[in-house]
Amino acid sequence: MASTILFNKEYKSPQELVSILQHRGLEIDETTKAEHYLTHIGYYRLSAYMYPLLKMPKEQHVYKEGASFDKVMMLYRFDKKFRLFLFNEIEKIEVAVRSAIVNIASDIIDNPFWITDSCNFIDQAKFNRTMSLIDNELRHTREDFILHFRETYSNPYPPAWILAEILPLGVMTNIYSNLKNKRVKKAISQRFGLQVTPFESWLTIITVTRNSCCHHSRVWNRVYSIRATLPNRITFPWITLPTDLLRIYFTLCIIKYFVNIISPANDMLAKLQTLFTRFPEIDKNAMGFPDNWENEPLWNN
Repeated sequence: MASTILFNKEYKSPQELVSILQHRGLEIDETTKAEHYLTHIGYYRLSAYMYPLLKMPKEQHVYKEGASFDKVMMLYRFDKKFRLFLFNEIEKIEVAVRSAIVNIASDIIDNPFWITDSCNFIDQAKFNRTMSLIDNELRHTREDFILHFRETYSNPYPPAWILAEILPLGVMTNIYSNLKNKRVKKAISQRFGLQVTPFESWLTIITVTRNSCCHHSRVWNRVYSIRATLPNRITFPWITLPTDLLRIYFTLCIIKYFVNIISPANDMLAKLQTLFTRFPEIDKNAMGFPDNWENEPLWNN
């Protein structure tokens, strides 16, 4: 295990940080404006967009020729727009996946309360953790339909199709992965033209990306730690060009795959092209986009 040291860096004011950045070679034409952004956004958040502009080795903290604070803010603004774009598309997937899990499982298992019945799940410890999350959501929700259920019925929990409406995508993914009935899992994954294992893997990646968007984390050039499971066969149009599975482009392809099924006439390609037109300096290679990506079968729905 590598040795560690005590953190000994002192707080620096926005004015001090501007001076440090200039000393390291970052062009800052309007220092007052830069101080304003460092005050209201924060140096640490913006440093993620400064990092790609550093020379190698990056540990020396010397900026490349032509690197500027304006470019830092351009990357920051693009990432914000890109996150909003991703979140809007993921919302469609979240609604559709939740509906598929609830409807198919409720039909096959034939028990309205199957989500809160431990008999339907493999790992009881995982089931108990899920129940804790469900209890927490029920304690804090102010949804009218939950309040109405409590006032009308004596059951300890609402049926699956009501309960699922207040559960995050991550919880629904955990419920799916822990299901005991293989027939149910297969029927749900086949709704989206996938085998069980890649379906579960892709849902996990979508959930991680959704959480990044919700917490305003950088996504545009992020390298993910979770490697997706590729399907042995795939029902709907997919990609053919070599692609880095850990880059955001591959995650974007997963999102596009689901959206093509949910909303066949979607305009994801047009929205993405418009975004790149607004930000022509963005390096799509850093995002994992291969050449001629827009001609892939996946993107020509």
